[in-house]
Amino acid sequence: MRDRLSTGRTEHAPVILAAGAVLWLPGRPKKSGRLGRPRIALIHRPKYDDWSMPKGKLDPGEGPAEAAVREVREETGFRCVLGPELPAQHYPVQGRPKEVRYWAAVPTAGAFRPNREVDRLEWLPAAKARVRLTHDRDRLLVDALLAILGAKPVRTEGFRW
Repeated sequence: MRDRLSTGRTEHAPVILAAGAVLWLPGRPKKSGRLGRPRIALIHRPKYDDWSMPKGKLDPGEGPAEAAVREVREETGFRCVLGPELPAQHYPVQGRPKEVRYWAAVPTAGAFRPNREVDRLEWLPAAKARVRLTHDRDRLLVDALLAILGAKPVRTEGFRW
């Protein structure tokens, strides 16, 4: 009940439930044997002309983790394995509250092919991914992934393409 009151949710506006993932790859091995910085998959959605993470609404009877795996496959062409859960996002969409649950995920198979929802996919280092993302809330997901991986936070002040 506290959540409903604090976010302004009402019985007249049911929450839109969605799920997604921050798809990532370890960095390339260095001569020292250490791995380089992780790369993160960002998708471009032409309908919204934005850069984001793969996500989408839950189908009837579908759980959030199941939906996250499905959405990654539909939007990126990659099968994936989910890792730790990342912070959920809450924001309004056309006057309705939306909750998106996210997981860190690694691809296991597949290849990207442009489709009706996503026309581009790019694998970027975290600093470049933070800059490319359209929504500030998605930058928090990059930071959460880096924290889980034990990587140093990235600074993007003054960064230019």
